[in-house]
Amino acid sequence: MSVFDRVRSRLESSSEPAPESANESSPTVGLFVDGPNVLRDEFDVDLDDVRDAALEYGRVGITRLYLDEHATPGLIQAAEARGYEVVVTSGDVDVKLAVDATAFVAGDPVDVLVIASRDTDFKPVLEYAGTAGIRTVALAPGSHGRSDALRNAADDGVTLTE
Repeated sequence: MSVFDRVRSRLESSSEPAPESANESSPTVGLFVDGPNVLRDEFDVDLDDVRDAALEYGRVGITRLYLDEHATPGLIQAAEARGYEVVVTSGDVDVKLAVDATAFVAGDPVDVLVIASRDTDFKPVLEYAGTAGIRTVALAPGSHGRSDALRNAADDGVTLTE
C-alpha cells in the first residue's frame, strides 16, 4: 500500500470528529511542519495551534512534523500524542519535507498544501503546488519569523500570534 493509499484510507475511516466547518465535501489539507524552524524558543509555537490554523482550510488528511536527529524523545512523543506523524531525518529536514510535499502534490491526494516554516527553501514547493492547481498556504511561526518570499509564493499567508 502506497503512502497515498494510506492517507486516503485514513481520511475515509477517520474516527476523529470533523470540525464544524469541515465535512465530506471540505477540501483535504496536507500540513507539513518544519520543526527546527517553527519549534524554536523565540516563537513559543504550540502544535495544536498549527493544526488549528490548517483546519481553517478544510479537513487535515496528513499532518507531518519533520525533525532532525537532535530532537528529544519528549518532543517526538508529545507530537505523536497530538496526532502528528513525526519524521526524523539524519540529514537536512528541508530536503525531506520538500520531497515529501512535492510527492503529495504530484500524487494529488490534497486540495490545500500548508507548509509551516520560515525558510525560503520551500518557495519552489509552493510554486509547484500552485501550478498543479493546489491551494497553498505559508504558515509562519510569528511575525518576526515570517518569510515574505514564502508568503508571496503562496495563495494565503497565516502568521501565528505571539
